[in-house]
Amino acid sequence: MKLIKILSAVLFLIAAAGAAQAQSALSDILNGGVLKVGTTGDWNPMTMKDITTNSYKGYDIDVMTELAKDLGVKVEFVPTDWKTLVSGVTSGKYHMTGSASVSPARAKATGYSTSYFSLATVPLILAKNKDKFKDWADMDKAEVTVAATLGTTQEKQVKQFFPNASHKIVEAPARDFQEVLAGRADAHITSNVEAHKLVAKYPQMMIVPVSAPKAPTPIAMLLPQADQVWINYVNTWIALKRERRFFDTLGKKWQLSN
Repeated sequence: MKLIKILSAVLFLIAAAGAAQAQSALSDILNGGVLKVGTTGDWNPMTMKDITTNSYKGYDIDVMTELAKDLGVKVEFVPTDWKTLVSGVTSGKYHMTGSASVSPARAKATGYSTSYFSLATVPLILAKNKDKFKDWADMDKAEVTVAATLGTTQEKQVKQFFPNASHKIVEAPARDFQEVLAGRADAHITSNVEAHKLVAKYPQMMIVPVSAPKAPTPIAMLLPQADQVWINYVNTWIALKRERRFFDTLGKKWQLSN
């Protein structure tokens, strides 16, 4: 009788594992031949959309293209924005996202892969204001306006870092740095990686030489929270690619060390 119970339990676990596999995004991807990835197309150098060709390029795009190749499927990039990034995963609009900051708020609704690099936050201003803003405290004043993009990690950070300043929250496709360029905001904050790209593209901007960047944050992919089969596959893939220095090579290509 005891042996029968043990065998029954084993069979139940096998059946449950098979059911989980059948319901997983992994099965959907392999059966359909397409990996659907949500991407915003507005985060240099991670994901950048060329509106003339309706195509994408960037670090994330290369990562997801490689993942699809290893899965033996095609990749389809699904346009999204920051405020709907999580809901796109939870609703099944796409199987995963590209890189996103790890945050407890997002983790309430969606799963994460293991992290494969980290970012930190720095402020940017117009270079002509370099004598006015030299550290974080200089921007935390009532007469200062700090911009952020709706739905991003930075939207929460501006309220945390600058409680005394005015906050200008813009909605995509508008971007926070455009408010600084146009003179509608004094500063905005972004990742150290994007900051260097923005300064290279817009020499009238500069990174404030703060004493230290804030909020070092791991970056990972968003995945369906309950889909452990798919999460396990992606994490295994990341571990293998990290061991083979794929992320290091790609980081040098897109200058993520800046």
